[in-house]
Amino acid sequence: MTSRFELLAATAPDVVGAWNGVAAGRPIEVRREARRRAGAGSAPRVAQQLAAIAAVLASVVSSLPEEAFAVEGGEADWNVAQALGHTAEARAQLALAASLAAAHRWPPDAPAVLPGVPGAGEANRAALLHRIALSQRIIERSVRTIAGHETDACPLAHPLVGRLRCGEWLLFAGVHDLMHLEQLEALEARLR
Repeated sequence: MTSRFELLAATAPDVVGAWNGVAAGRPIEVRREARRRAGAGSAPRVAQQLAAIAAVLASVVSSLPEEAFAVEGGEADWNVAQALGHTAEARAQLALAASLAAAHRWPPDAPAVLPGVPGAGEANRAALLHRIALSQRIIERSVRTIAGHETDACPLAHPLVGRLRCGEWLLFAGVHDLMHLEQLEALEARLR
């Protein structure tokens, strides 16, 4: 049986290439691969890869039994609904941050990244599918601004990877997705 990560290596090769650093326990490689893979002209390509990942996330949400959304989800003490809500929110917010920086509209009082903010704990399948679809629409809108500005600096700082460029943040949104997809796959294995 082919794993989702093997399938995504074909449909989201840049994101999976950067994520491999996380999988190997070498987060510095995430920065290196993001820099290498998210250069000038990369935003439309990365957006297509994020769409492929969103489709995989949606397929997982569609296949999980409804009661699975209330069980522990692999991130701190969050349930699955909270982890999925967090994933959808993070991918949208990272793309928005990159687009604000690309448009030279970064707010001077922008808050720092707060990793570890859970989504709504009571979200059901329909709400989570809606949130994933909405996050992809936000990404696609953001890409119109990021395109041509992929190598522009972005003031956003993250505890894992520090500061990245606009295109690199877009790619990192997918790396973050895969971190949570890995947790979901572990949950599926436990439920079997």
